[in-house]
Amino acid sequence: MGAWDRFVFTFFNADIASRYWPMILDGLWVTILAGLAVVVTGIVAGMLLASLRTLGVRAIDIPIIFFVDIFRALPPLAIILVIFFGLPNVGIVLPSLVVLWISLGLVLAAFSEEVFWAGITSVPPGQWMAAQSTGMTFGQTLFSVILPQAVRLAIPPLTNRTISITKNLALGSAIGVNEILGQANSALSMSSNATPLTMGAFLYVLVFAPLIVASRLLERRYQWGGH
Repeated sequence: MGAWDRFVFTFFNADIASRYWPMILDGLWVTILAGLAVVVTGIVAGMLLASLRTLGVRAIDIPIIFFVDIFRALPPLAIILVIFFGLPNVGIVLPSLVVLWISLGLVLAAFSEEVFWAGITSVPPGQWMAAQSTGMTFGQTLFSVILPQAVRLAIPPLTNRTISITKNLALGSAIGVNEILGQANSALSMSSNATPLTMGAFLYVLVFAPLIVASRLLERRYQWGGH
């Protein structure tokens, strides 16, 4: 067997691919569902935290800033492992998929809060006064005037950050989550062949490449300071 044949046999083995395709496809659905949960949780939580900071209450601002700084600084894998192995010591046992969702959701919430806050603070202060001078309440001004503009400004950096964080779903294999990489590693162990990893890599490209293209389009459409 020549070098090229060995390469194909190791990474593109058709028999191995057909045998383990259903198994890895199961991991694809887990990855998609977990990714959607992380994105929705992280973005909604980040927007709520940024909205709370507009109140200007020090007792609220300090815990939010502390949370954001901690979860932006810690590696996602460290957060996952601390929650997965630490909580059982205080009697809280969570499924590995829930741990992955909570961990990455918190990380995305921290980053999205900063992005939304940057968008909010970039809106000219005069718009607050103009809206409230028409009789709008603080809440009405925030949600009807300020946040729509802040979200528009936040879209490009937020999409890039969201993609970056959701790719960390692959870290779930460290705690036994059967997402794409976890299933591919299991198939690798059973087959002693790297083809399942090639299949996993292909599925990650299939999932994230359209998102990356979409983020570039959004970046052009809603660029900072754009019109």
